[in-house]
Amino acid sequence: MLTPIITQLPKSRIELKFTVTPEEAKPYLNQAVTEITSRRPLPGFRPGKASYDDVKRAVGEMAIWETALEGLVRALFIKAVLNESIDTVGSPEIAVGKLAPGSDIEFTAIVSTMPNIMSMADYSKPQIEWKGRKVTDEDIEKAIEDLRKMRRAEVAIAEPLTKDGLATVNLTILKDNVPVEGGQSNNYKVYLSEPSYIPGFAEKLIGAKKGDKLKFELPFPKDHYNKMLADQTVTFDVDILDVFRLDLPEVNDEFAKALGLDTVAKLRELLMTNLQNETDQKAEEAAEIELLEKLVKASKFSEVPDLLVNEEVRRMTQELEHAVEEQGGNFKDYLASIKKTENDLKIEFVTRALDRIHTAVFVKEVGKKEKLSVPDEEVDAEVDRIISTIRPDDKETLERVSGPDYREYVMVQMRNRKVVELLKKNGIKK
Repeated sequence: MLTPIITQLPKSRIELKFTVTPEEAKPYLNQAVTEITSRRPLPGFRPGKASYDDVKRAVGEMAIWETALEGLVRALFIKAVLNESIDTVGSPEIAVGKLAPGSDIEFTAIVSTMPNIMSMADYSKPQIEWKGRKVTDEDIEKAIEDLRKMRRAEVAIAEPLTKDGLATVNLTILKDNVPVEGGQSNNYKVYLSEPSYIPGFAEKLIGAKKGDKLKFELPFPKDHYNKMLADQTVTFDVDILDVFRLDLPEVNDEFAKALGLDTVAKLRELLMTNLQNETDQKAEEAAEIELLEKLVKASKFSEVPDLLVNEEVRRMTQELEHAVEEQGGNFKDYLASIKKTENDLKIEFVTRALDRIHTAVFVKEVGKKEKLSVPDEEVDAEVDRIISTIRPDDKETLERVSGPDYREYVMVQMRNRKVVELLKKNGIKK
């Protein structure tokens, strides 16, 4: 019986039980004969041309059936998945119950599937309030002050350091009069107006002059990643190499021209536009997250297979590691700083992984229900745009991005974006 008996199992897994008669298996057995004699031709026969009986006499009939099994299982499993529209996750677990020449072949395939929505929240009406805001004059002034700091001049002085100054120092950290490993820094810049990772360090330098040598004690933060130093009092040996005054430019038309604009008025106008766009974008992102969380929470889903949860947790861990490394950090040091192991992190990620999976299922289901699709020309244009950003000598990436699998990925992402825009249009009250 080529049509399997399908049984629903816990955790969104299904069992497909197949029974295949010798007659139904015949095409696969004949293919096995061809494969066997192509790999190792029988004496007197051209490769792949010996008959079933000839091969049976040469290698035994069981060898033919065993060779046929892999292709038979793969073909029938794929056909059943397509015919029954089963949304599988990962590879199936195959168990052969019976394989004997002349008898029915029996095997089962157990496979994880994407969870289903048992009940869907009503996404056709407003669910949340828009929380955007108008940019104020205070926001503009803060942005201008930040621009002034970016263009500040460092002027060497002989006078004592002030709380707004800059010092270049050689620094040695000692614990019990022994230098701490990694606690030496040369030509280290300390901006006294900016927070230090050791609270109170900058304040100790106020009043110092070039050439001064300072020695003082401070406690390390309790949550410092180095457990040998956390909440411990250590000694700082500091040589003041240079002292600087930080001169901020005046806010006038010359300042604006240095930034590519004609006047301060034009600068303020541009800042107003950019800050409002940025504020609106952040509010939009926050609203999107809040809306999806509310809709998903109000929906009910079938159980999520462990395989899918584990894969999502693995992906989340990789995303975090990549983010840490992009900022110049080391993932092991990061874990030490938050006092967690990678396994601790993975356990914490399980709930968020489930939320992400449920959100993906919800979005996909809305897309199906609303019959949303992306025209081929739009997908092709997006793929072309992505290809245009890749270096010509990066052949591996170009080949991957040009393939059908990546095109399918792009199409799904674009369709999901359409779904989210529809949800936002219906669900956010502005």
